Parts: sequence; structure tokens; C-alpha cells
Amino acid sequence: MAKGSNALKDRLSRSREINIIVTGRKSGRTISNPVWFVLDGDKVYLLPVKGSDTQWYKNMVKRPSIGIDARGEEADLQAAPITDPAQVASVVDKFRAKYGADVKKYYSKFDVAVVAEIG
Repeated sequence: MAKGSNALKDRLSRSREINIIVTGRKSGRTISNPVWFVLDGDKVYLLPVKGSDTQWYKNMVKRPSIGIDARGEEADLQAAPITDPAQVASVVDKFRAKYGADVKKYYSKFDVAVVAEIG
């Protein structure tokens, strides 16, 4: 594992929020969004607030290369949608374990999730 990924994982392990950078599916512009996340080993899990209706999710599906910025530690990662209901539920459980009941308050749709691997 590269030194950069260790620094990134260390920063992620101490963060509650990161910025993800996606490419607009229509505009082609880079768009940055603050999001909650869960780090589990080498995987970063994301849960779109409005599920499959979330704009950054739609952009990621079209262009799966995303950037993440955890307080200055940055990386470009390949992201993949998770659409299997059991796997999405598992990601929701990881979010509840990290963020508590707030997950139900802020997230309106639990039909998809995203995984990106740090390598």
C-alpha cells in the first residue's frame, strides 16, 4: 500500500465528513459535495441522501471516477454503485453505527449506496 493511501486512511479514520468530487454528467464540470461516509478497511462507503435521485450519485454512475478530499488528503478513486437491497441495508447499518439516529433524519431514500476502494 502506498504511503499516500495510509495518510488518507488515517485522515478518514478521524473525519465525520469528506468532500467528494464528481464530473457533471451533462456539464462536464467538476462538482464538489460534502458527504458523510464510512471507512471499512480499504473501502469507503457513501450513502446518497436522496438515494438514486441524488445528483452526485447520477453523475458518479455515468463517470465512476470520483475524487475524495479528507481535510487536505486527496485521492482519485473508482466508485461503483451498490443496488442490491441486502448490500444497501448493510451500508445503512454501517452509517447508523457511525452517525446514530441522524441517518434517518437526513436521508430520505435507501435504494442505493456507493463503494470506492483505496488502493
